[in-house]
Amino acid sequence: MTPSIYLQIARSAIAEYFGLTKLDRNSFLTAYPELGKEKACFVTLNHHHHLRGCIGSIIPHRPLIDDLISNARSAAFKDPRFPPLSDEEFSTITIEVSLLSLPQEINYRDREDLKTIIRPYIDGVIIRLGNQQATFLPQVWEELNDFDQFFTHLGLKAGIGSDPLSYHPQIYTYQVEKFEENSDEN
Repeated sequence: MTPSIYLQIARSAIAEYFGLTKLDRNSFLTAYPELGKEKACFVTLNHHHHLRGCIGSIIPHRPLIDDLISNARSAAFKDPRFPPLSDEEFSTITIEVSLLSLPQEINYRDREDLKTIIRPYIDGVIIRLGNQQATFLPQVWEELNDFDQFFTHLGLKAGIGSDPLSYHPQIYTYQVEKFEENSDEN
């Protein structure tokens, strides 16, 4: 299966909302049966190299094609950080799809031990304390490349505070296969 299929499905899912195309789910499944297997993904939208929406699943819970369609539409129209995508913006966004491996819990003693385990730029990280949880994809290391800064922002995103590791939360890591459009393709 060519990686561009993931991007094509995500873009078609958004385009269908604007009435620009009809996404034929069954044709994709016939041509690419592996899209019917449960897999988790994130869909990230960028507009002029700035985040415009990012929604995804951490744990596989539906066929990949359905996760792609749902997450693409949610990134475009339901990310609470942004207004819904306009049809004018649609032609200028770039799409990135990240397919996630299954998260693995990390056993660590303290902050210093965790620093030796986490692999910046490779590991996506989930932080969980009670009912509070957040994740950053591995791509976030590109902007938050300092370990402490990364976990400060992740803790704030989870609602745990700026020093989340002081609570010794559960930490999970995962890796992604990333597929992205070139900004000059659209």
